Amino acid sequence: MTSFKTLQRLAKKLRSPTGCTWDRSRTIEDMAESMEEEAEEIQEAFKKKDWKNLREELGDVLFNIVLTSQIAEEEGKFTMKDVLKDIDEKIRSRHTWVFGKDKANTPEEALEMWNRNKKAQKEESQAEG
Repeated sequence: MTSFKTLQRLAKKLRSPTGCTWDRSRTIEDMAESMEEEAEEIQEAFKKKDWKNLREELGDVLFNIVLTSQIAEEEGKFTMKDVLKDIDEKIRSRHTWVFGKDKANTPEEALEMWNRNKKAQKEESQAEG
């Protein structure tokens, strides 16, 4: 069974001296274009309701995320562990009706609270730096 760790090992191998010269040559900046292309392919799969292709494209985006994080780690910018920690914290902090004391009884109320929490976090982040 393939795991997330397996994908991380795959990216590390591709970037290694015994891996792929093309993958080794990739930079974080290069990955932006790859991510954009994959996002467009995901949108197309959604529009066509092509679930088999959507599954494939989601995998492509996931691997692009893993590969980008591998490059960033090599450059001392951040690690996949950092990415996972940040998204965990963000999702929990924005779902205050699930992980906090707020109440949301409808999807609309949940979306309103999400947007309110997101705005407050953005303002707090801008004030800090």
